[in-house]
Amino acid sequence: MAEAHELKAWARERIGTGGARAVRREGRVPAIVYGDKGEPLPVAIDYTEVLKQLNTGHFQSTVYMLDLDGKKTRVIPRDVQRDPVKDFPMHVDFLRVSAHATINIDVPVHFLNEEESPGLKRGGVLNVVRHEVEVLCPVDSIPEAFEIDLTGLDIGDTIHVSAITIRRALHRPSTIATSPLPPSSPAAPRRPTRPRKRKPLRLKLPKPKRLRKARRRG
Repeated sequence: MAEAHELKAWARERIGTGGARAVRREGRVPAIVYGDKGEPLPVAIDYTEVLKQLNTGHFQSTVYMLDLDGKKTRVIPRDVQRDPVKDFPMHVDFLRVSAHATINIDVPVHFLNEEESPGLKRGGVLNVVRHEVEVLCPVDSIPEAFEIDLTGLDIGDTIHVSAITIRRALHRPSTIATSPLPPSSPAAPRRPTRPRKRKPLRLKLPKPKRLRKARRRG
């Protein structure tokens, strides 16, 4: 289950585009803390630390204790704005959460033991439908990731989200992954179907038009 990791923050005196650029020049990432009936609080986070947390793969499903001048606030990242070209973090939104709050959150899915899957050994391809699963769970029980064991997975099998068990969490039913036939494999034989009896088509010909003789005008 997720633990609250400490994250150092600095207060921002200037807000807006100019203030955000000044923060980035100092090697920090501008951020905002909101929610839990509190006023929005502009802060700055160390750029290297934000990048390190993003590389873990579960930054937005991790609870942090934001340390601002010795005052700690429990938060969880809700949005990360990135540079459209260089992809580096430009801004982070943090949501204040209480210790017993319940939130909707996306948890990443990791697949294990691919070498133990008969379907993958025979040339099958793992078709991942969802790389994340949305769950409704308490803040103190957020899993870092869901692990799916592929042992015994054969061609044609499907893994549903109901295969995941987690204490004190609710998830929506959906498909996580399937193992379809490889492109070069013959398709599975289908059951012969009885041909449907079709009624004969009846064509209706238009009735011939009667030609009237033109009257002679005298």
